[in-house]
Amino acid sequence: MAEYGEVLGGKYRVEKPLGEGGAARVYLVTNLKNGEKYALKEMKERSAAVMAERLVNQKIYHPALPHIWRAWEEKGSFYVVMDYVEGRNLEVILREGGALSQERAVDIAKQLCRALIYLHGFQPPVIYRDMKPANVILQEDGRVKLVDFGAVRQLNRKNSRDQVPQGTRGYAAPEQYGKHARSDVRSDIYSLGVTLYYMLTGHDPGEPPYEKGRLRDWNRKLSPALEKIVGKCTARWPFLRYSGCDKLLRDLESSL
Repeated sequence: MAEYGEVLGGKYRVEKPLGEGGAARVYLVTNLKNGEKYALKEMKERSAAVMAERLVNQKIYHPALPHIWRAWEEKGSFYVVMDYVEGRNLEVILREGGALSQERAVDIAKQLCRALIYLHGFQPPVIYRDMKPANVILQEDGRVKLVDFGAVRQLNRKNSRDQVPQGTRGYAAPEQYGKHARSDVRSDIYSLGVTLYYMLTGHDPGEPPYEKGRLRDWNRKLSPALEKIVGKCTARWPFLRYSGCDKLLRDLESSL
């Protein structure tokens, strides 16, 4: 566990903890070389660190994604440095204020959809695997940032199974569970659909009993088109969902 004032990677001074979850902790750090603030993620699992290092090499640049600058091992732990994103966590916003307006929810969903289109466009595709409100930051200007790459994987044509199953109960697609877990771009579409469901209803499927009803059972004023979109995104079987986020984005743009 990193301590206040500790310098890691030769130049990142720990300022304060930002959060903790699963097998990782996140800290606010200062780069002593340039004085800039960054987020530093401390992990114990090598597999997550290896994937982070691949993302560094991919040189990911997208307005809805924090840039990943460096990944390394030190003192028995694995560290990743990425942009520090200021703003409000979408999960906190929903817990405090309930459902969002249709217009705001769709705008957020479209931004997240574009981020997934970008990740899925790599060869092989990068699968995010943990889309949920807790991993979405809303900035003051209305822009969205999708943070926390701890569950990310790239598809492997030789072995399509997930080496380490990942995801959050209630948000992860059914195929992400079990010893034969096998995620793909449609798994991210499922989780985005669940996230949109939460934004529109104010009901968190990530809480027991982990159930979702029909969208308009919660609010009859919601758009029938959005109910159809959410239903298609969250179909149990992948072949019944959108085959790609480009098709989902097209429907979202004409939903209201």
